[in-house]
Amino acid sequence: MTTRFLHTTVLLHESISGLNIQPGDIYVDGTLGSGGHALAALDAAQGKVTVIGLDQDEDAIGRATARLEDHAKSHAYASTVILRQANYRDLDRVLDDLRIPLVNRIMLDLGLSSDQFETSNRGFSFKENEPLLMTFDRSPIDKLGMLTAKEIVNEWEEASLADIIYGYGEERYARRIAKAIVEARAIQPIRSTSELVEIVKKATPFTYHHGKIHPATRTFQALRITVNDELNALKDGIRKGFERLAPGGRMAIISFHSLEDRIVKHAFKALSDETEDSPAKAKLITKKPIAPQYEEVRANPRSRSSKLRIIEKL
Repeated sequence: MTTRFLHTTVLLHESISGLNIQPGDIYVDGTLGSGGHALAALDAAQGKVTVIGLDQDEDAIGRATARLEDHAKSHAYASTVILRQANYRDLDRVLDDLRIPLVNRIMLDLGLSSDQFETSNRGFSFKENEPLLMTFDRSPIDKLGMLTAKEIVNEWEEASLADIIYGYGEERYARRIAKAIVEARAIQPIRSTSELVEIVKKATPFTYHHGKIHPATRTFQALRITVNDELNALKDGIRKGFERLAPGGRMAIISFHSLEDRIVKHAFKALSDETEDSPAKAKLITKKPIAPQYEEVRANPRSRSSKLRIIEKL
């Protein structure tokens, strides 16, 4: 049976070209997804590269495994491909387990893939009636202490709900939505994405329902970021990834909203700035973020908010 891939890799040429992958490199794809960037990395080095792919989503590992193996065989690549189910914030542990001290290239393509959005049945999509999980891990219920969106909307205080919806979703109607959630759950628990969407719609003005994005987009984003601790994971991933880069190694990060991009921008700037007390540790390969071209946005509207930044270790 042929696996159908819904996700279109964003800024593929720009990121792989900017990483400047060379034969013999060790390439870490911290957000493997369905393997789009990893496939391009194999091609960039004519297969003479070690690919280490990480993803917290077990389904993503499954999708990418056969795809990468088939690609390597069809091109007669003698590559080493190692895939692990892990969050990229733990890349240091993975590399320690593999006894690899330093790597040459690191790729992080943040956010949610179309495959997760459309087929995960974990509550990422507000277009389907799904359980309120929003975890990258496929089996959160089996793991003690793992936070889910259902727990947040049914148990967190109104002020905390408003804070994350505003802070992580940049939602102007955060307080209205938080109040509506608390009122709704007092009647019965909120169990599905459809129920949450209706609550958001009732809490926001009718005119808000006809904008460029769905009225529940920012609320769902805020819940997903909170459940998966995405912003702290990004900070950890940048710090640990840079530590494990060999001199001359490069790190590329694609972000999809201002909160992510701000973290990447400030982290890269701090590493590239030279002060009286400390020389620069890196140089910026991209002085300004690279955005997708018009043709890419037209073909893949989800790419419109993406930004690519690349840094090289000195």
